[in-house]
Amino acid sequence: MYLTPLQTLAIILAVAAGTQITRWLPFWMFPENKEPPAVVTYLGRVLPAAVMGLLVVYCLKNVTWTAAPHGIPELLAILAVVLLHRWRGNVLLSIAGGTALYMALVQLVFA
Repeated sequence: MYLTPLQTLAIILAVAAGTQITRWLPFWMFPENKEPPAVVTYLGRVLPAAVMGLLVVYCLKNVTWTAAPHGIPELLAILAVVLLHRWRGNVLLSIAGGTALYMALVQLVFA
């Protein structure tokens, strides 16, 4: 499927506008000099933990616990993420370290 230059420009402008609106909208809705609504403050407090829990459940949903390797790579990677985060408190290090360990385990140890 070929697009005309006008269609291509329209798509680029629509994507750019959508990106900019999603970046600016929170600052327009909740300026720095005004207190955000209580529901926004509450969601900002509880959603990060809820999202992390959801991601853990999603990552473990297809693990076969009854067949080899019995979820060992996944559990070791989760343990590594928790330990790295407790040790350094760096989210990037925790995620990268857990991912690297998991990939090494499934590629080299449990292949």
